Amino acid sequence: MRDGIKAILARSDEFSVVAEAENGADALRICKEMKPELILMDIGLPGLSGIEVTTEVMRHTPRTKVVILSMYDDEHSVVSAIRSGARGFVLKKASHGDLVDALRTVARGGSYLSPQVSDKLLMRIQRGDLDSQPVPSGLEGLSPRELQVLRLVAEGKTSKEIANVLDLGLQTVRSYRKTMMKKLGVNNVASLTQLALAAGVTHFPTPAKPDGPE
Repeated sequence: MRDGIKAILARSDEFSVVAEAENGADALRICKEMKPELILMDIGLPGLSGIEVTTEVMRHTPRTKVVILSMYDDEHSVVSAIRSGARGFVLKKASHGDLVDALRTVARGGSYLSPQVSDKLLMRIQRGDLDSQPVPSGLEGLSPRELQVLRLVAEGKTSKEIANVLDLGLQTVRSYRKTMMKKLGVNNVASLTQLALAAGVTHFPTPAKPDGPE
């Protein structure tokens, strides 16, 4: 798919691809190093999701503009993408022309939503029933950053790996884990992981704004 996108961008003669990434952690590392002007971000990256990577990119390189690419047009994905700091949301089934239009619009400082997405959101807003993605049952007391750390714990990452992915201090990550275990009434990482998996936290799109400065 990346090859196809590069071919589309090459034909447009407006964009230059400076880097690619296969997973969320690599995407975040590359973004921090290269500080690209524009990022086309898959929402379903392995490891850190595209939403989480976008959130972190905005913390480190707020001038970078992000367009989210997704298979799904549900309102939770769209709202999570916008809250994370993305300036565009494009469906993978969009035409080549729509993709280039989205990148062009966002690169010039505008915002872009695929027509199907904007129509659905407008209808829900008009009905007054657009809600935020609920926190999984049993985890309501966790902060956005704690949910983010919990998801990575559930994926089997060590505290050191989580610290590297989220650009946090090792002791900060350990503190989050300790606080989560206290809040959730468990006393070891295995139980914490089991609870997270049971709640489906690995599929939960982390809210855009984590806690305050670490």
